[in-house]
Amino acid sequence: MAAIALLCGSAVPAFASEGLPGATMPLWWALPFAGLLLSIASGPLLFPHLWEHHYGKIAAVWAILVVAPMALAFGADLSFGAVLHALLTEYMSFIILLFALFTIAGGILVAGNIHGTPWTNAGLLLIGAILASVVGTTGASMIMIRPVIRANDNRPFNAHVVVFFIFLVSNIGGSLTPLGDPPLFVGFLRGVDFFWTTANLWRETLFVTVLVLAAFLVLDFVLHWREAGQPKIKDPTPDSRVRLRGLPNLPLLAGVIGAILLSASWKPGIEIPVFGVKLELQNLVRDAIILALAFVSLAVSRSEYRKANGFTWGPIAEVAKLFAAIFICIVPVIAILKAGTDGALAPLVALVTGADGTPNDLAYFWLTGALSSFLDNAPTYLVFFELAGGNARHLMTELATTLAAISAGAVFMGANTYIGNAPNFMVYAIARHQGVRMPGFFGYMLWSGAVLIPTFIIAGFVFFR
Repeated sequence: MAAIALLCGSAVPAFASEGLPGATMPLWWALPFAGLLLSIASGPLLFPHLWEHHYGKIAAVWAILVVAPMALAFGADLSFGAVLHALLTEYMSFIILLFALFTIAGGILVAGNIHGTPWTNAGLLLIGAILASVVGTTGASMIMIRPVIRANDNRPFNAHVVVFFIFLVSNIGGSLTPLGDPPLFVGFLRGVDFFWTTANLWRETLFVTVLVLAAFLVLDFVLHWREAGQPKIKDPTPDSRVRLRGLPNLPLLAGVIGAILLSASWKPGIEIPVFGVKLELQNLVRDAIILALAFVSLAVSRSEYRKANGFTWGPIAEVAKLFAAIFICIVPVIAILKAGTDGALAPLVALVTGADGTPNDLAYFWLTGALSSFLDNAPTYLVFFELAGGNARHLMTELATTLAAISAGAVFMGANTYIGNAPNFMVYAIARHQGVRMPGFFGYMLWSGAVLIPTFIIAGFVFFR
């Protein structure tokens, strides 16, 4: 996917859909949202040159196709108010966190090189997976992918290491905190407690991680054994002492976490109106602190470290534009979903609801995951979050397994394709640029189909049946 999704409050009002008559809105209101997500999924693959230069304009067109008809159908005040509510209460916090983590992680450099044996590679993947829940999947991918490539650049078979890196570091590893992956941060903004995912997804995450790592070790040992009989390749990056550069950024990352925890625990009960939208003081303070930490990182980080990381502003500019359109286009979809069985998406409700009216957790897991494989996993998570009722307190308690299924599906199955989660495509591009013979779009899906789908089938029946 061309958009990145780096990763990562308090309860906020429903997603700017209040007042819209969701029960009477036909399904065509969801077409701009579907069109935008289809553009994000297909643009970088089908028309990459056009997409690269005009993705912002394309996203703006889809957003206009939502706002203009809503203004005509329901009045300008209600429609613009709903859009403004979405942008100020959800999007701004979302993009500020992405910007900060992207900026701070980009100033951390892992220099030096080690030899990529199977056990060493497994250790690097495990470190990256753990790091993903701390600095996000994109942040961890940026920090770890180049050391992993350097460790294996003298091996004739090394593409599989990057493929499993995408599985574990760019996706599965980010499932334990709202910092880890965008859908979980969206849930945090909707009222899910910061450590809820840690307490409720660690078993599923550990189970899936162990299975995928075991599959990697078996494969890497086999390929490492086959390489022993082949002509040696001169190591372009000889082994040297590994050093962590950009250390001043580490306390800045801790500061981001502290700011989020502060907003979750400090409730002064003060609301500040901005263009008619009431914003809670603790959220404004949190966002201001996080933004300040990002600018401090720019001031204290050495430019050569960012250059060595291949740091540019292009990815965060892209996600800012695309996610602004996503948050706008999803407004009528959320209104329809809130209508439940009375809305145009009633058949979708039926798919994830048992005959007795209780949620079908296994269906939630697979439907959320299937859509997250090809569409952006943050809005996909939000759609099913609303479909399950949209009440964070209820979902964290009585429907905890349902929320766990939605969360796991969105995060885990983003690994199924290159476009399922933003870091996937970023890692793919970096690896190809550094000479790794990466599989194409469908070749990668053969890998995920052989490794991930059986793993998810087992995990689904163990945890969500």
